[in-house]
Amino acid sequence: MVEGKANKRVSSIDVARLAGVSQAAVSRTFTPKGSVSAKTRQKVLDAAKKLGYTPNVIARSLIQQRTKIIGIVMVWFQNPFYAIVLGEITRKLNELGYRTLLINVAHSKEVDEALPKALQYQADGIIITSATLSSKMADGCTRAGTPVVLFNRYDSSGNFNAIYCDSVGGGRIVADALLGAGHQRLAFIAGEKDTSTSRDREKGFTEGIRARGAKLFLRENGDYTYEAGYAAAERLLKRKKRPDAIFCANDLIAMGALDYARGQLGIQVPRELSIVGFDDIPMAGWPGYSLTTIRQPIDWMVDATIERLMRAIKAPGAETVIKKVHGILVERDSARTGKMEREAVL
Repeated sequence: MVEGKANKRVSSIDVARLAGVSQAAVSRTFTPKGSVSAKTRQKVLDAAKKLGYTPNVIARSLIQQRTKIIGIVMVWFQNPFYAIVLGEITRKLNELGYRTLLINVAHSKEVDEALPKALQYQADGIIITSATLSSKMADGCTRAGTPVVLFNRYDSSGNFNAIYCDSVGGGRIVADALLGAGHQRLAFIAGEKDTSTSRDREKGFTEGIRARGAKLFLRENGDYTYEAGYAAAERLLKRKKRPDAIFCANDLIAMGALDYARGQLGIQVPRELSIVGFDDIPMAGWPGYSLTTIRQPIDWMVDATIERLMRAIKAPGAETVIKKVHGILVERDSARTGKMEREAVL
């Protein structure tokens, strides 16, 4: 770089002048699939390297009316399930040439306050995990022409693209497995109040119980955290007549419940008490927990979410798509289930 000009930002004009080509040739060189000869490309790259030039992505995005930025709104970042989801979404978007703008909020109610940040950055699209939008914010995204896809959530109005796991069906599977193994006093520990996942898991669980002529024995509130599961288990298990099986709205709650039951009360799991979670996070398979749980197919859900978002970006105003996938019961050592009963018979 020329002495005395160290503070001057190198421009494409400087590169073009040194390389002896047009500014348009420089632009095409740094544009993916840009039409430029190999000889010209090398000249431009050599000049750019010598000058320390990097293309202005923001300026290019203004010209192309595409920022190549995808906003990701995440509430339950402390949940390992969503940490894995974030990693997979980010990796796959990077492979497609997109960058991600993470907007992390503490509670679902804060989504409406945080989302305008993504709109200010003119994100090409937005993925919302573990939360839903108000109708007011939805209208704002529509007016801005920014497509939105809900991940592991859906909106009852049907106005949003959504990819989610069938939590109602998962709850029914757990009810069938526990009742089929002979449990009689089934309890549920809920997640955060008013979330569709917790509501649907409880709905499926209670429907499955009623379908077999039984009733939900007890219920406690939680907030999708280990600490909430630990505290809820204490309230449930200190009762004179306690449950013999607990279905938890996610794995973190279930792990807290397991640790309280075994560590504080010395309850033998699963002989005296069965505990089932939902998600199948990596820790669920650790020997210390060996948690029976409903597995969500993360890879499929992430792929479907990104595919839907890319289609919405390319075809604004396209028909809304809502896709549901079924979870799978992973049977481990924290619960007596129909599988254990079958193995005993064999």
